[in-house]
Amino acid sequence: MSDPMKNYEITFIVDPVLSGEEIKATAQTYVDLLTNEGCKIVHVDEMGLRQLAYPINKRTSGVYYCIEFIVETGELISQMELALRRDERIMRFLTVKLDKYGVKYNEDKRNGLIGTVKKKPKKSDKDNKRDNRGRRDNRDRRDRDNRSQNNNNKDKADNQAKSEEKKTEAGE
Repeated sequence: MSDPMKNYEITFIVDPVLSGEEIKATAQTYVDLLTNEGCKIVHVDEMGLRQLAYPINKRTSGVYYCIEFIVETGELISQMELALRRDERIMRFLTVKLDKYGVKYNEDKRNGLIGTVKKKPKKSDKDNKRDNRGRRDNRDRRDRDNRSQNNNNKDKADNQAKSEEKKTEAGE
């Protein structure tokens, strides 16, 4: 019985000093290398120019590419990594063997189920009392402060009226 196909993902950072055509040609070089070795390319993701977490070769940004592919055996990986190490256009790379969860995650991400921001529905007047973190919005806070101030003024007026009544009762 033959082994099932294995899923891999290679992410690499291309030097941003290169021209746009050179950057795309660099990525295409590795896509071609994989297809010539009998790999099935699942997806090529050009993530674009991004800031690096720390400087690499005095560069603070790089162009990210991610190639997801399927191959029968993993023998090709060492050959691919050797080519990436020797290429001075490549700043860093990472090869990952994907398990079934990684494959499912990438598929969901490509289909837009992961990583997209859903728009929140507009709040109705009832929902306007609290925001999504359970906090009251500013209008309610102002209304509550005004009510408490009005209640304090009423209490003061009531206390004054009672004290005047007591004075008048005592003075009679």
